Amino acid sequence: QVQLVESGGGLVQPGGSLRLSCAASGSIFSILAMDWYRQAPGKQRELVATITSGGSTNYADSVKGRFTISRDNAKNTVYLQMNSLKPQDTAVYYCHAEMAPMPKIYYDYWGQGTQVTVSS
Repeated sequence: QVQLVESGGGLVQPGGSLRLSCAASGSIFSILAMDWYRQAPGKQRELVATITSGGSTNYADSVKGRFTISRDNAKNTVYLQMNSLKPQDTAVYYCHAEMAPMPKIYYDYWGQGTQVTVSS
């Protein structure tokens, strides 16, 4: 069974850093883009950062210059390095990926979410 498992969330003070990880497991033929989304209480889920299979990245304006997305294709893992964290970054962070369990058949997969809380 193909799945995404996240880790690395927690409580951090403003200005601090956290690194999220998301590992894909199961029978995976290929992975296209991998993304991080977040959802704060009472708000819609929003796209935070995207990385393509070739390594091209894109970020929400609110995190540019502070967050860095990267991936290790050999480990089927995507990372989100979050620096200079602000209270408004507090949210549940979700990993998302377009993965093919068999050739040319792609599905959307989501992780279970990991809580990030930025507070003093």
